Amino acid sequence: MAAGCRGAFGGNSPADNREGISAVVGIAIAVVITAILASGLAFVSLRLLDRLRRRDAESEAEEIVRRAKQDTENRRRETELELKELALQYKADGERDLRALREELHERDRLLDKRQDALEQQAEQVRKQEKMVEGAQHKLTEKTQDLNRRRDEVNNLLEMQRQTLHELSGLNKEEATRRLLEMLETQLQQETGAVIARHERQLAETCDQRTREVLLTSIQRYAAAHTAESTTSSVDIPNDEMKGRIIGREGRNIRAFEKATGVDVIIDDTPGVVIVSAFDNIRREVARLALGKLIADGRIHPSRIEEIVAETQRELERHIQKLGEQACQEVEVHGLNERLANLLGRLHFRTSYSQNVLRHCVEVSFIAGMLADEMGMDGVLARRCGLLHDIGKAVDHETEGGHPKIGGDLLKRYGERPEVIHAAIGHHDDLRLGNPYTLLVSAADACSASRPGARRETLERYVKRMEELESIATGFPGVEQAYAIQAGRELRVLVSSKETTDDTAAKVCRDIAKAFEERLTYPGEIKVTVLRESRHTEIAR
Repeated sequence: MAAGCRGAFGGNSPADNREGISAVVGIAIAVVITAILASGLAFVSLRLLDRLRRRDAESEAEEIVRRAKQDTENRRRETELELKELALQYKADGERDLRALREELHERDRLLDKRQDALEQQAEQVRKQEKMVEGAQHKLTEKTQDLNRRRDEVNNLLEMQRQTLHELSGLNKEEATRRLLEMLETQLQQETGAVIARHERQLAETCDQRTREVLLTSIQRYAAAHTAESTTSSVDIPNDEMKGRIIGREGRNIRAFEKATGVDVIIDDTPGVVIVSAFDNIRREVARLALGKLIADGRIHPSRIEEIVAETQRELERHIQKLGEQACQEVEVHGLNERLANLLGRLHFRTSYSQNVLRHCVEVSFIAGMLADEMGMDGVLARRCGLLHDIGKAVDHETEGGHPKIGGDLLKRYGERPEVIHAAIGHHDDLRLGNPYTLLVSAADACSASRPGARRETLERYVKRMEELESIATGFPGVEQAYAIQAGRELRVLVSSKETTDDTAAKVCRDIAKAFEERLTYPGEIKVTVLRESRHTEIAR
């Protein structure tokens, strides 16, 4: 093209130049048109690309919106599920709290029922005691009236006898008194006081020495090495889960067990232990054994509980009967009524100052028999008296009165000999020489109760208890001295003869016994004896 231009303009003619210019213009126009078309095509292409890009952006935006809506819907559903789970969890927690609250309310209702039953029992006991007091007051009034009537009759009889004697002797009262005193003085002068005093002193020394020898021999021959047994009130469990099984659903198992055994089952936070509580030792032993069987068996429900408790009661009754028969065989007492043997076996579950009462009875039986053999009396009868002297303690919680009277009534009912009955009644009261076996049983009872090792009681506690008895007694007006003897079973009180009379001494004796009953806790009885110019005795039960 450059060459053409040069040819056109360098040596060609004007016509050729015009043709060359026209060709150049045409080419230029073609180039311009081509450029315009290229620009239009480029513009159209750009518009098409822009539209395509816009469509792609709109599709992408719609896809993003769709995904966003889907994510929103998924999150909404997840949120609803979480809310439902939280609602279910809150509902479960609320039901659990409500169940715990109901259980607590049931437990409180049960405790309230127990307290109400206890209050009703106490009220019934108070009513019974009031009736007994009214009956005792009525009887006392009748006895007082009868005593006054008899005293008047005795005074009348004495007056009649006095008048009769005056008429028969022909002497008045002063002359008869003078003659009687003269006769007594003459007789006393004929006796030698020194000889009597010497013989009395020798006799007392001989009796004391012989008594010591007999007692020491008897105690040494029977120095039992046994210790006091006490029933336990705790039951071991393998794990704390067993507590829930013992309680049962809404407490039905524990209520069935308490109703069947008559005890209280205490389940607290103490690991591995369930407490069985009852005043009746035999019931508590039945409950302890039955609960142990249920725990070992693993099947704990109301019908099984009743079955196991009934079976345990039968087994314990057989064991009690066997214990009583073994005690009879040990002391060689034969022909005893089966009911009395059963009551003896029940004494195995009774303690007094931590001393097993059955072993105490066996020990008293041996000592009384040995004392009787030493003194030439019936040793078999003495052993029988000693074995049965505390039989009333087996049922004293079921019958009104002290165990001596209850034991005497039981022995009389089952046809025991009078010596055995009197030994049971009088081994704590004032003893009479007409019943030597009662004296032997009383001495053997004191030896068994006070010998070293018989009762698990520290020296400090023993001394404190003796001092407490004496301090209470010396706090009353008119009391000079007080001495606790027989391991605290008896208190001897010396009162001033100047500050008290016979009537006030009797009142002091009764007040001391009442003070012991109100201030102290003790098994058995404490005999209070006040000494002045007369003796008054009361029993603190």
